[in-house]
Amino acid sequence: MSLALVRARALEGLAAPEVTVEVHLANGLPAFSLVGLPDTEVREARDRVRAAIQSSQFEFPQRRITVNLAPADLPKEGGRFDLAIAVGILAASGQVDMARIDGLEFCGELSLTGDLRPVRGVLAAGLAAARADRGLVLPAGNAAEAALARRACVLPATSLLAVCAHLNGHTPLAALPEAGPPPAAAAASVPDLADVRGQLQARRALEVAAGGAHSLLLFGPPGTGKSMLAQRLPGVLPPMSEEEALEAAAVASIEGEFDLRSWGRRPFRAPHHSASAAALVGGGAVPRPGEISLAHRGVLFLDELPEFDRRVLESLREPLETGTITVSRARRRAEFPARVQLVAAMNPCPCGHHGDPLRACRCTPDQIARYRSRLSGPLLDRIDLVVEVPALPPEALARGAAGEASAAVRERVFKARSAQLARQGCANADLAAGEVERHCQPDAAGETLLQQALQRLKLSARAYHRVLRVARTLADLAGVERPSTAHVAEAIQYRRSLDGR
Repeated sequence: MSLALVRARALEGLAAPEVTVEVHLANGLPAFSLVGLPDTEVREARDRVRAAIQSSQFEFPQRRITVNLAPADLPKEGGRFDLAIAVGILAASGQVDMARIDGLEFCGELSLTGDLRPVRGVLAAGLAAARADRGLVLPAGNAAEAALARRACVLPATSLLAVCAHLNGHTPLAALPEAGPPPAAAAASVPDLADVRGQLQARRALEVAAGGAHSLLLFGPPGTGKSMLAQRLPGVLPPMSEEEALEAAAVASIEGEFDLRSWGRRPFRAPHHSASAAALVGGGAVPRPGEISLAHRGVLFLDELPEFDRRVLESLREPLETGTITVSRARRRAEFPARVQLVAAMNPCPCGHHGDPLRACRCTPDQIARYRSRLSGPLLDRIDLVVEVPALPPEALARGAAGEASAAVRERVFKARSAQLARQGCANADLAAGEVERHCQPDAAGETLLQQALQRLKLSARAYHRVLRVARTLADLAGVERPSTAHVAEAIQYRRSLDGR
């Protein structure tokens, strides 16, 4: 038969839509046509496939070869279709058993010698193949990643020759056993909170942020420990669930950054302030995830926040609210998850010493105002906790005792998060407006205090709901049923820091 159909998977956001590789051999002058909206990398597969087939001691057909990647309106990119194209050509020319192709999908890039090279986005392909109840033949370097998909039949191979030996029934490929997710990465590899001296208010805010997945802004003079505190937030966060770990691994797989050794460890991304909007929220001619998606279910740390381009920061407003980011281009549209915990740090002024009792500030009021105006009100309104990190006197650094260790804080955070999941199925920061009214209402005295704060501080409706969420987290950390006046007052204090910084 001169026609063969082989199944493969494209990559579109976190999805892996099915692609049928149709290979037709016809009489005529030798030619190799590749159609179906391929990009440059896919078109170059013609030369890689030809060399790989010949290097594997198979005959490359001297006929008119037409390869169609269906559906034709779905853009195809990368070298992931090399193996499927090669198998299709060999099946259409009768060199491998076509009957054994049914029930399998193929993914992998071929070298000129016929060896299989890993490709990115294999986890999404493994999940899709498992849902379709098909086996997935792929490079051995991607096997551990694809095996994370439940019920996936993963058949790793090292070369095109090994794949053909399997299809011809000579040497079957050994399927990886379903072993379930690996153990989570050790928390000991994360910096410990005990390293931080003093800064009790900032440490408290860090615990509250971890307890309810709230966003946090730390401001103060240089060298007071803002970055140090932010880097220790992952160490006090609760462990990831299997679903969360799978989501984070799928995003990392798209970028080719998947590492099995970091399974279950919450991502921590700290882009430089020179990052573009595309780098931060995603973009490109072929939509790719940005830093906010690579930090999904983890921490996105923006140091020197006012130094970021204002348009870049404004692009964070919608994904911080919705937990997703949609990247739209003329012919492509992709949606990526972006459920992150934002932690930012900034100086109080350009020189960094405004309000510092140890060093004098050299900035004029106009310079300070311009510096702070780089952060828009709508963006600041989406930040739950704003805390000052003041300069410590030398004696506090020299004689100050080590702070509480991350393990003790993490235990309290875990209990608070567990209570939230049992009560409402999500962290307090992720509560919708209707759920806030149902789960976060304080007692009578707390409600009176909150109404007074609304009038005096001119809080927006969004800020009102965020104060309630923070108060609910404070109550969860204290192990009480309803937020009290003290919890509401502390939550308001974090908003007052924002307005009076």
